[in-house]
Amino acid sequence: MPASPTPQTLLKISAGVALVTIALKTLAWALTGSIGLLSDAMESFVNLAGALFALWMVGIAQRPADAGHPYGHHKAEYFSAGFEGLLVMGAAVAIVWASVLRLREPQPLAQLDIGLALSVLSSALNGALAWALFRGARAARSMALEADARHLMTDVWTSAGVVVGLVAVALTGWHWLDPVLGIAVALNILREGGHLVWKSSQGLMDSALEPETADRIAALLDGFAAREGAAVRIDHVATRGAGHRRFADLHLHVPGDWRLARAAALRDEIEAALMREVPGLSTTIQLLPLGMEARAVAEDGAMPPAER
Repeated sequence: MPASPTPQTLLKISAGVALVTIALKTLAWALTGSIGLLSDAMESFVNLAGALFALWMVGIAQRPADAGHPYGHHKAEYFSAGFEGLLVMGAAVAIVWASVLRLREPQPLAQLDIGLALSVLSSALNGALAWALFRGARAARSMALEADARHLMTDVWTSAGVVVGLVAVALTGWHWLDPVLGIAVALNILREGGHLVWKSSQGLMDSALEPETADRIAALLDGFAAREGAAVRIDHVATRGAGHRRFADLHLHVPGDWRLARAAALRDEIEAALMREVPGLSTTIQLLPLGMEARAVAEDGAMPPAER
């Protein structure tokens, strides 16, 4: 079975496809004069900038831990998603501005057949690439790839809307539909940009793992607790994600008269089971005797809530 393309390879392909679609969509706009196609072309420039920035951030994220970054560089991918989201939002504002100007002075469109054909070809390229990026994002747990894929899918739907709108202009002769369509496209782009910025901010703030993964971890730990009975207690479970890495911290309480080797063996067994259940999970398990609590005091003096 052939190996999956690396995130860097996929992002290089994304940048190459962006160059091709920029050429196709710019030519379509030049031939037709359509603001809708102009908005489509502007978004392809954003695709190119986003792919190049994501390529840079993915390279940084894969650097090993060092003295200045003892926990690694995994969060760099979130900067890529946030940057691409801001680019998308900036493009949306520019599209609205151009659309309003055209709405004040509607103009007839020319050579729609060629322009639409070029737009459809560009959409097909972006759709195929977005599918490949989504697969790569799931395999590598890459926020940068997911952000690029989501942006490309927005581009695909944008192009579809533009094509439908231009067909309506050709059938009705209502030239004002073109700038109105441009505004509608811009609002959709703005929504997607906001989603990317929000998701990026959540990653930078150490948000918990997705509920389905957290539930799998909880079920596994409950199984160990049930197996050991009242002799063992597991609590203070906390999870977080950082780029493609996932982390879990917990407290393992054992009887005070247990030998250290026995307690350590149970800890190692739980850690190995967690890593099998969630591949790539990095786990920190603090051993404590029953009856003793590790109290971490927050800045305001309050105890941080436990997840379980």
